[in-house]
Amino acid sequence: MNPYLSLLRSNRNFRLLYIGQTISQLGDWFNTVAVYALLLDLTGSATAVAGMLIVQMLPIALIGPLAGVVVDRLNRRRIMMAADLVRGCLILGLLLVRRADQVWIAYVVTGFAVAAQAFFEPARTATIPNVTAPAELLPANALSSATWSAMLAIGASIGGLVTAAFGRNVAFTVNAASFFVSCLFIASTQYDATPPVRQRVQGLAALTGASDLAEGLRYIRRSSHVAALMFVKAGWGLAGGILLLLTIFGQRVFPIRGSAAAGIGVLYGARGIGAALGPILLRYILGQKPAALRRAIGPAYFVIGVFYAALSGAPGLLTAAVCVLLAHFGGSILWVFSTVLLQMEVPDAFRGRVFAAELALVTLTSSASSFLTGRALDGGTSPRSVSLWLGALFFVPGVLWLVILSRWKESQAPPSPPDQTVSAGEELLEGHMG
Repeated sequence: MNPYLSLLRSNRNFRLLYIGQTISQLGDWFNTVAVYALLLDLTGSATAVAGMLIVQMLPIALIGPLAGVVVDRLNRRRIMMAADLVRGCLILGLLLVRRADQVWIAYVVTGFAVAAQAFFEPARTATIPNVTAPAELLPANALSSATWSAMLAIGASIGGLVTAAFGRNVAFTVNAASFFVSCLFIASTQYDATPPVRQRVQGLAALTGASDLAEGLRYIRRSSHVAALMFVKAGWGLAGGILLLLTIFGQRVFPIRGSAAAGIGVLYGARGIGAALGPILLRYILGQKPAALRRAIGPAYFVIGVFYAALSGAPGLLTAAVCVLLAHFGGSILWVFSTVLLQMEVPDAFRGRVFAAELALVTLTSSASSFLTGRALDGGTSPRSVSLWLGALFFVPGVLWLVILSRWKESQAPPSPPDQTVSAGEELLEGHMG
């Protein structure tokens, strides 16, 4: 039986999490295209869109350390439910934005919604090893990534068309409703969602979470494998301005009948298709042995760089969409494989802090890249020239990863904490050896 269908049929908790994720992400991509089109229509500025991209990322970098402590202390199911309810209510605030002098509302609403996401995503990622068997870990993450990508392709494409035909408020309403539905599915799961109890320092440090944060930093510092894997997505974030570039290509280079929303939708849809194909196809080729997953990361950076450089010379929308598709084929490999490897390496007691810190790193680098990309575009640099430079930038983390991999020693595997008998990664490795 297909491993993905088997996982969904046999694992009720993962199935419910998966359905909730699917619905909320479909709404997210409806909303994303509509927000970008709103800013372009009201301001006509690439910097305004870059500002929104930063608002969609920077709160995660700022709140990430606190979110990681919370995720490793409290019931993760309740954290995800609360985050969904908060985001659903906040998104309705976008219905108030109708004039250029009201765009600040969009930034405020989005900023607080993203702050809630900073708690949701580490909790969801940390939960997957708790509701799956070790052998199901890679299929579960590949399926989650493919679904995110499919919802990007479907939601961005249809969202662009719906926004162009019926207006932005329909997209905003769909997104708000999707969070409430997601909350219902998460509430239906039944598993132990509370992290392992660990001995904690008493006093003010414990009350503020400073002791937990320091403990997490010490774990990362002494775990060289974990530290290296945490920077994989941050390497992608160095050229994260590419997401702003897709928006500008849809508006200025390849509009459809003068519509920015439709052009953006096609390119974001291509991004989603490529991101869906990468981890699923390579799983069949490489399997799920950790060494094979690590070896795929370096070449994935080069694939992204080559095809975003090729985008700079694309003569038409179809060619541009193919370049974007192939670039994000490589991008999805970075995201899924680094996530799975971290889930293998990191014990449950530290998982929330590690994934929150990783998310903070990638959002910080992506925010800086988006800001600089927006300034370059508004300063007169052509979208095609920016695409070429960003494509070339992906070669830097690719080379660095190859250097890291050449020095990778299996004997340096991160130590488990005293009260953690075996990590998910060790169980998976034992399964391969057996």
